[in-house]
Amino acid sequence: MTDRIAVVTGAASGIGRAVALGLARTGARVVAADLDLDGATAVSREVDGITPLAVDVADPDSVTALAGQVATDIGTTNVLVNCAGWDRTGKFLDSTPDFADKVVGINYLGQVHMCRAFLPGMVEAGEGGKVVNVASDAGRVGSSGETIYAGAKGGVIAMSKSLAREMARHAINVNVVCPGPTDTPLFAAQDERLKEALIRAIPFRRLAKPEEVADAVLFFASDAASYVTGQVLSVSGGLTMAG
Repeated sequence: MTDRIAVVTGAASGIGRAVALGLARTGARVVAADLDLDGATAVSREVDGITPLAVDVADPDSVTALAGQVATDIGTTNVLVNCAGWDRTGKFLDSTPDFADKVVGINYLGQVHMCRAFLPGMVEAGEGGKVVNVASDAGRVGSSGETIYAGAKGGVIAMSKSLAREMARHAINVNVVCPGPTDTPLFAAQDERLKEALIRAIPFRRLAKPEEVADAVLFFASDAASYVTGQVLSVSGGLTMAG
């Protein structure tokens, strides 16, 4: 992927970090975009070819500014990977409108904003491209304590399938990776009883490594998936086996 420019959100930690490093190791020039610029900068020091840039995916103006900076300073994006996400477990009846707005703003609208900002450049370049949206198996089968998050991630799945239909005429592939429980800072912050219950429920009896989820993202971002679009791939150790 030495001729590719890839933008990865949520790249300061967890799955986004693993994706950014994985793409850079294939030779792609990678933009590690995150609200945590210090974290993204630390990632950029691990492998050559990574440029850290700040973005708040929930803020359309911030996303527009990122797209402009990438186009001006680096070039046309060929690969867009939307990894940025956030959640906090709790009962739906205890949730607040502000919490719901934050979850939807980051996990769903953040991906909408990124696609809206970067796809015009891909279309205009006429060279095709890859979009990989990271959702969650919570969006496929539901998850107790994550109702609003599951709804947002379900929206990502539906949005991606529709977008895949629209972008096919431009040779732009749009696919979705749905991680199950993964060893990330986001998972570590969850309730201990929930974490233990999830691990017991996984047939492999362990969490996914971020790199294992990144491998699925890298497949969709590569030419190996040139004839694959509108698809959803779960990486969950068998926890979910959705049809």
